Amino acid sequence: MTTTSSSKTRLVDKWVSSFDLNSRRKFTIQDENGEPIEDLYFKPLTRSDRLRVMEALGTDDGYKMSTAFLCQTAELEDGTKPFALADLPKLQRELPEKELARVEAFLFEVEADSLDEAKND
Repeated sequence: MTTTSSSKTRLVDKWVSSFDLNSRRKFTIQDENGEPIEDLYFKPLTRSDRLRVMEALGTDDGYKMSTAFLCQTAELEDGTKPFALADLPKLQRELPEKELARVEAFLFEVEADSLDEAKND
């Protein structure tokens, strides 16, 4: 029996279905002494997420965008959002750069040093 092209699964459908966009990775936020404060959870980022953040900010500035991604994609264990986009200035102004870069590197699944390079591209 031959398979007609209409019954074949399209590559786009195979590719898209091979990823679980509902899976989450856990990141533990710590205080300055290394004590756990809260666990954040992140689903895989999509290009649609990037476009939504760029549209909301009206800029493609890497530093603003990476913190906006944090604000818009971080979840608590129960799925609620711990941050609002309005928290972006406070996070950038009142956290050490090292700490913000650590969680953003985890979010983007890159080494912290690579994140600075990506922000400058």
